[in-house]
Amino acid sequence: MNTMKVWLVTGAGRGLGTHIVRAALDAGHRVVATGRRPARIEQVFGEHDDLLVARLDITRPAEAETAVAAAVERFGRVDVLVNNAADSYPGYFEEIPPERMRAQIESTLMGPMNVTRAVLPYMRRERGGHIITISSIDGLAGLEFCAAYATAKFGVEGWMESLRFDIEPFGIRTTIVNPGLFRTELLSEPSTTWPESSIEDYAGRTATMLPAWRLKNGRQAGDPAKLAASLIRIAEAAEPPLRWIVGDDALATAEAKARQLLAQVEASRASGSGLNHAPPSDESRVRPSTPTGPGAGSRHDEPTATGIGATATADPSPYPPTGHPPPQPSDPGVKPPEQGIQQ
Repeated sequence: MNTMKVWLVTGAGRGLGTHIVRAALDAGHRVVATGRRPARIEQVFGEHDDLLVARLDITRPAEAETAVAAAVERFGRVDVLVNNAADSYPGYFEEIPPERMRAQIESTLMGPMNVTRAVLPYMRRERGGHIITISSIDGLAGLEFCAAYATAKFGVEGWMESLRFDIEPFGIRTTIVNPGLFRTELLSEPSTTWPESSIEDYAGRTATMLPAWRLKNGRQAGDPAKLAASLIRIAEAAEPPLRWIVGDDALATAEAKARQLLAQVEASRASGSGLNHAPPSDESRVRPSTPTGPGAGSRHDEPTATGIGATATADPSPYPPTGHPPPQPSDPGVKPPEQGIQQ
């Protein structure tokens, strides 16, 4: 049986993207490696029969459409999309300019949406495919100095969890990847734009946080080559997970956040439950209005089982009828949130 797939990887010119491209090629897959600097990708990988290099700035929808069309023209389809490209704008929220916050959301949330929107028509045509989006532990738990990054990654989480229900009927799978700290280039320029303190109240903390963050670069415990190799196996599985939490630090953070959420549920139970409207009494549900005027009291004004005054049944679910039930806690692909830092 031929297990070769066609992968499209964004952000393939550096960091984790480079490792994913190499792992996919080593596993016998065909790869479309995309990035804003195609020459850099070509320099890394050279000539390869199963490799197509394409320019792609994920914040430009037209470039996403062009790259996907080139992939289909070369290889006939796209089986696996890896939304990997990302950058980071650390800092305290009040000091992050609105334009920088928007830029973070454009690159980290809207960018993956642009590429996914471009590839989905081809996957629907094939009635199959796999959308993998690299989120972060910061997408499950906020962290000091990460307001912009966490905002965008939390958005990725909500989008991907909802997208699942849109495209599962077409045989298209989704996987959210939540890495902890891996030794990629995310914490180095130009992937990270370091802030300048502008508000005195934050100056001392910023002065402490910046060297601490810079010190992490190149010393992260996670091995991106091992992550990439495991990701290939995840994508090759018959039933890929809805969520894949990666790294010892991420797993520990996930457990801590899960416990925190459960504690918050219990703390909210007394004050947060019992706030629904009171159900109508049996009498009010069947009592017709008092008839007046000609014909008052005729049998045509009486309540019936299906007409005036019929007893309404309560909506059994707060969710719309999508044909797919919301994920349940027992779903192995739905994991509780976490606390930590980026990919």
